[in-house]
Amino acid sequence: MKKMTLLLAISAFVSLVGCSKTDPYTPPESASGEDIFYANCTKCHKPEAAGNVMTLSSAVANKDAIIQKIHKGSMSMPAFPNIKGEPAQRLAEFVLSNSKTK
Repeated sequence: MKKMTLLLAISAFVSLVGCSKTDPYTPPESASGEDIFYANCTKCHKPEAAGNVMTLSSAVANKDAIIQKIHKGSMSMPAFPNIKGEPAQRLAEFVLSNSKTK
């Protein structure tokens, strides 16, 4: 039992260590939101069967919240501080127009 508890604690710690990662990806200034999404986001966010790229909570279903999440990351999502300016706007627009809200 102690071994199982220790194993679970180590697993939890290892998974939390990845939470603070920052991804250095910098998109070309002319990259479309779709290009940025498929180059980076689909590593974790698999498009859904209904054609939506993801399901957003109502709290993040706006461009400013999406851009903030891109820059800061959250939970297991790394931060992408180099996606900024027009590319960040285009990515947020792509996510909003191709996602559903719960």
